[in-house]
Amino acid sequence: MHAATLTDALLGPLLARDPARPAVTYYDDATGERIELSGTTLANWVAKTANLLRDECDLEPGGTVAVLLPAHWQTLAVLLGAWWCGAEVVGSPVGADVVCTDADRLDEALSAPDTGVVLAFSLHAFGTGLTGLPAGVVDYATEVRLHGDTFRPEPGGAAAALDGADVDKVLAAARAAAAAAGLDDSSRVLTSRNWTVDDGLLEVPLAVLAAGGSLVQCRNLDPSAADRRAGSERVTHRLGEPTDR
Repeated sequence: MHAATLTDALLGPLLARDPARPAVTYYDDATGERIELSGTTLANWVAKTANLLRDECDLEPGGTVAVLLPAHWQTLAVLLGAWWCGAEVVGSPVGADVVCTDADRLDEALSAPDTGVVLAFSLHAFGTGLTGLPAGVVDYATEVRLHGDTFRPEPGGAAAALDGADVDKVLAAARAAAAAAGLDDSSRVLTSRNWTVDDGLLEVPLAVLAAGGSLVQCRNLDPSAADRRAGSERVTHRLGEPTDR
């Protein structure tokens, strides 16, 4: 059966099976950050993000969202939120209706021609927003808290979900990547790969979600600590090497 959105296809089975199970565990060893999101908590953040995109950024079904963000749990919330809105996710900000960026790529987002709303992310461990933003730039950390944690998708949507590929094609590719890595719904997967929309998105987070597994995403991981982390988190699989790529 064709899923209404890619988000429904990825989150629906996870929530139906065990919504309290960890879906994403995120570490940043440079800051000491650790955050764990159950399926329910992830879905709430996705809903808040989708509401923000629709109600404040005026994203409509069939729109485009450029995601210029590193591997992070908030990046997953943006991706799934955009797909829940019926949007297509792209890697280039040129002509995008909404551009999601961190401070490192803010200038790139602002200088791209024919863009719509720029949504800026601090990715701060304690939810602190960015300061000194140019007029018109929306601060994610500040605004997302104001939006509801349930979302009802509107009819319609983009024919494409990810860089021209439709929902069925993206889902099939993610499932194929999961099968190639030997993942299933019991998998607890550790990675420190810095995936992006343009590189690694299908092979890492979408593969894990498509398999119904659980992701342990590590940033700034000390290679000497990788085995200890894998043990403490009861990891069953690793994707990529235990160092950032």
